[in-house]
Amino acid sequence: MTEFDAKAHWQDVYVSKATTAVSWYQETPAPSLDLLQLVGAKPDSGIIDIGGGASILTDTLLALDYSDLSVLDVSQAALEAAQARLGAAAGKVDWIVADVTQWRPERSYDVWHDRAAFHFLVEEASRTAYVERLRSALRVGGHAVIGTFAPDGPEKCSGLTVQRYDAQSLGAALGAGFRLVDGRRHDHVTPWGATQHFHFGTFCREA
Repeated sequence: MTEFDAKAHWQDVYVSKATTAVSWYQETPAPSLDLLQLVGAKPDSGIIDIGGGASILTDTLLALDYSDLSVLDVSQAALEAAQARLGAAAGKVDWIVADVTQWRPERSYDVWHDRAAFHFLVEEASRTAYVERLRSALRVGGHAVIGTFAPDGPEKCSGLTVQRYDAQSLGAALGAGFRLVDGRRHDHVTPWGATQHFHFGTFCREA
């Protein structure tokens, strides 16, 4: 069996499809904005968007005067699309081309945001590696906001099998030291009108 190449897969997705043509596209990232407000994120809070791709969350946060933003994605094409869209404002963001399961964080953050990246990690080893990076990058007292498909959400996305979560199972995956602050469902409507059931879990890192 050929080993899955995540970088090649996502690079192909973003090269072959427009930003607005992928299922996860949001015209307004309302759930993420609500949860950043919930955890008390301030304009100078260090926020990293894991698997942010070409999401417009960064554009929105810049417009709200957030000044310490980082975006990590395995696809360089995705980040280049976001940079091209932002123009000169792209220079205000730290763009990181990396597989989150192999990344070595060089600083700590106040907020770790992940909308629809973690649920692609169906192997236990990959999830363990992800949580190790989360612990390394998120300061104690900081918050992780993680959006995944809900238990009744899609079983696949972009041709890949996903792992679906609710608040309890997501907390179990993160392990000790993460306290659940908020768990909520969100119905995302794709560009072609299909509804996908998401769950957003927000956790405070306590240890």
